[in-house]
Amino acid sequence: MLTHIHIRNFTIADEVEVEFGDGMTALTGETGAGKSLLIGALGLVLGDRADSGLIRHGCERAEIAVGFDIDRHAMLQDWLESRELDAGGECQLRRIISHEGRSRGYINNQPVPLQALRELGEQLVDIHGQHEHQSLLRGSAQRAALDAFAGHDSLLVDVAAAFAELKDTRERLATVTRSEEDRDARLDLLRYQLQELDTLGLKADEISALEKDHDRLANAGQLLSTSQQVLDRLYGDDVHSAYRHISQAVGELGDLVRIDDGLVETTQLLNEILVLVQECADGLRRYSEGLDVDNGQLQELETRIGVLHDLARKHRCRPEELPATRERLQAELDGLEDADQQRAGLQLKLAELEVAYLKNARRLSDSRRKTSRRFGKLITEGMQTLGMPGGVFEAVVTHDPQRAFGAHGQDTIEFRVSANPGQPPGPLSKVASGGELSRISLAIQVISSKSGHIPTLIFDEVDSGVGGGVAEIVGQKLRALGNDHQVICVTHLPQVAAQASQQLQVSKLTGDNTTRTWIRQLNPEERTDELARMLGGVKITEQTREHAREMMAQARDIKPARTRRQRPKRTG
Repeated sequence: MLTHIHIRNFTIADEVEVEFGDGMTALTGETGAGKSLLIGALGLVLGDRADSGLIRHGCERAEIAVGFDIDRHAMLQDWLESRELDAGGECQLRRIISHEGRSRGYINNQPVPLQALRELGEQLVDIHGQHEHQSLLRGSAQRAALDAFAGHDSLLVDVAAAFAELKDTRERLATVTRSEEDRDARLDLLRYQLQELDTLGLKADEISALEKDHDRLANAGQLLSTSQQVLDRLYGDDVHSAYRHISQAVGELGDLVRIDDGLVETTQLLNEILVLVQECADGLRRYSEGLDVDNGQLQELETRIGVLHDLARKHRCRPEELPATRERLQAELDGLEDADQQRAGLQLKLAELEVAYLKNARRLSDSRRKTSRRFGKLITEGMQTLGMPGGVFEAVVTHDPQRAFGAHGQDTIEFRVSANPGQPPGPLSKVASGGELSRISLAIQVISSKSGHIPTLIFDEVDSGVGGGVAEIVGQKLRALGNDHQVICVTHLPQVAAQASQQLQVSKLTGDNTTRTWIRQLNPEERTDELARMLGGVKITEQTREHAREMMAQARDIKPARTRRQRPKRTG
């Protein structure tokens, strides 16, 4: 579960640190105080996209750090260990956003790519936004809601993998079975291009060797002249040559050695230098004698290099890439020449893949239909307690084996609802009002979350559009979720906040031309005042305080028995 979050220089928050407990936590405060700031910061550290506009004005960077207790979540520990990011039963995430727009992410103090934060975040936290009910009108969202409730992850992976392989094989078959006219024209072009390359007899490293030979021949005059000058300075007939000077020095020191043997080592070094000078002179002499200034050979090299550069431009590559280009063209030629055999093999494989895809799609569809009945029954029961007595909800799954193959199967999934008794269910988008849609969405979120394994669930004002007794029931449902999950709820409703195990208040403080957000945990008396504010507005009376105390007392009385999930046994 989420244990703490530390926010620094994020939007209007200069520095905020909050600790969380298990069960249900309510996050309340005045409108515009910054309640959703906490959700936004958490989303960033879990991999959401960021930009420099999120940094507090006048600051160079924003930083968000969160901690999770994963001691009872073996799958999360295995995920971290497989990437060498484990730190026992804890998980620390950090995200830094710089003023230049750059972003860095860390897991347990190890730098990681943004994708790693996203992958881990999807297993740690599930965030339900306040406008999520609007997406429920889309067929894709309805399909996703049913699949999430059913736990279809493995079936969806099988269908998507079968579709991906099927699509790839279709594309390869289309390439092989292109029109005969196009194929013959391509064959002729490939054979001509290969013959042109083969005529050159180009070797893998020839380009660099040709260029070296060309540079040597083009500068042969300078090479010969400079080499001769250096040879003369080293070992020429001139009295000023290096060899003569060193020889004279050796002779003079030789006389002194008889007087002081401290000069023996220096004399020996000079003798070695004489040998080296002589060897250098011999090397320069051999080099000069072997240097051949052949203008005809230079012209041949320039001609061949020019041909290679022209051919490289023709194939849109660098000259040194011509051998690899030749191999690629040969492979394509071989493939086209074997097209008949390939076509037969791909057609056979395609038929097998279609059978496999249809089998996987049928398995997924059967599971969806089976699950849809239980799903519809649970949502219908939820509607009765959410101010829609007599309402009926259905998830209709229609399988069409003739439908084009896709990564999500061949089903059409449509949510249908009847908000009033006696009316037949109709499409959700045409029958439900905005308030009804919001409540149905909340029922789906609560039921889907119950069946999930994500430890922390966040509800960001998902109770908008409800009130009175319905709001109290919403709070009870969220509190019940807190038996098996950590629930954090951003809410404006006192009926919901009263059900929480702990309550955090968000305040916006202004002064000295600055604005900042402050979040603190409320003690029982402070919580009474906050609930009274939510009940009575600006003026808080003793009557509203008493009402707030009564609401919290009732919430404690109906608190369901808490159960601790046993830590899963880890397998090697």
